[in-house]
Amino acid sequence: MSTNTLENNPLREQLIEHVISLFRDTMPFNQLLGLQFLRKQHDIELHVPWQQSLTGNPLQKILHGGVTATMLDTIGGITAIIETIRLTPCDELANLQQKLATMGTVDMRVDYLRPGRGTLFVATAAVIRKGSKLTVCRMELHNELGDHIAFGTGTYMLG
Repeated sequence: MSTNTLENNPLREQLIEHVISLFRDTMPFNQLLGLQFLRKQHDIELHVPWQQSLTGNPLQKILHGGVTATMLDTIGGITAIIETIRLTPCDELANLQQKLATMGTVDMRVDYLRPGRGTLFVATAAVIRKGSKLTVCRMELHNELGDHIAFGTGTYMLG
């Protein structure tokens, strides 16, 4: 994420935690997949431990492509929102919470690089471009060994 941010503001941090909670606690599909949201300093990572129920190919025992796409889309969306929060002046943060309801994915592309094998899958994202209405992110999925499984590019509407 951007290093040119407005940090150490309690309202901003509260709103970031609220967004993480929305993705983690109120989205049943994310809960079904077992998505775990971890804050890493100024970034967030998405972790999913391997589960038999996430199998896409039972003969090869690899991660379902839909799980891969979901992880990339989720980390891209939450990264776009958090970047918006970090770059929003404090006097506009109260209005930002109202915009959360209209934020969403406009477009996403996924490139599957290798079969999803592993015991833990980790998704990360970085903002490529932030505009007034749209944010573009690059997302990556790796396993616990650091093998690059997939990457994606997503465009997210900011309300």
